[in-house]
Amino acid sequence: MKTHHLRFMRTVRLGLALIVVVSMNAEAGLFGSDSVSWKEEVLLHDGSKIIVTRSQTRGGSHEIGQPPPVKEHTISFVLPGTSKPITWISEYSKDIGRSNFDLLAVHILNGAPYIVASPNLCLSYNKWGRPNPPYILFKYDGKDWKRISLSEFPIEFKTINVAADTLGDESKLVTLGFVSAEKIEELNSEFKQPEYRSIVREPVKGAGITKCEQMIPYGKGGWLGLDWFKDQPTYEACMKFCERKGVRKEDCPCETLFKGEK
Repeated sequence: MKTHHLRFMRTVRLGLALIVVVSMNAEAGLFGSDSVSWKEEVLLHDGSKIIVTRSQTRGGSHEIGQPPPVKEHTISFVLPGTSKPITWISEYSKDIGRSNFDLLAVHILNGAPYIVASPNLCLSYNKWGRPNPPYILFKYDGKDWKRISLSEFPIEFKTINVAADTLGDESKLVTLGFVSAEKIEELNSEFKQPEYRSIVREPVKGAGITKCEQMIPYGKGGWLGLDWFKDQPTYEACMKFCERKGVRKEDCPCETLFKGEK
């Protein structure tokens, strides 16, 4: 059985490798690209279906001997009952060396589209606030995609309804060209983690990406493990360390670690 390509056994290794690669190759970053696309039949919560077009481009920092990761992923569709095209993009960002998210689901309620995405490996998980369940949720407000909380996400939505492992299943998806809802369900049924088999609403305990080491962004695209801050002898020393390393005030963990005791 497959695990999601976010899966923990690769997550830590790839995350640590990216720290080295990004810091040593900050300007060299990209090692080529390769774009592909296909269509999917997406089963919505009310039993209706929409056809979406998905495309992804490979590129970005990667381990020697490994193919480039997904640099950018796009999904587009026409909102039912209208002629309005909608597009959502998981973009490349230099701080994590790849696209920010993996798409898990597209849902629609009362004319409003919603996206369920998961952070793309450990650096993205830390960047987006270490959510648990490990979802980043978006709602389209008619002009832009806005991030929403799990409490704002309609309870009607329960399914992972797009092909979730576009990295591992890329050749299958491209060869098929059009992927039926039944085929999507078959592909996703191979995942072990419950959060990639359906939309869960309770925290995931001790599994998958939620086990990623907590890391703090600093400087221009760098990351530091939390131990660097824990090892400071006092709150004042910790705050000076944040300042010295160029850690933004909102990212500096000293207040939490030292409980504000100066």
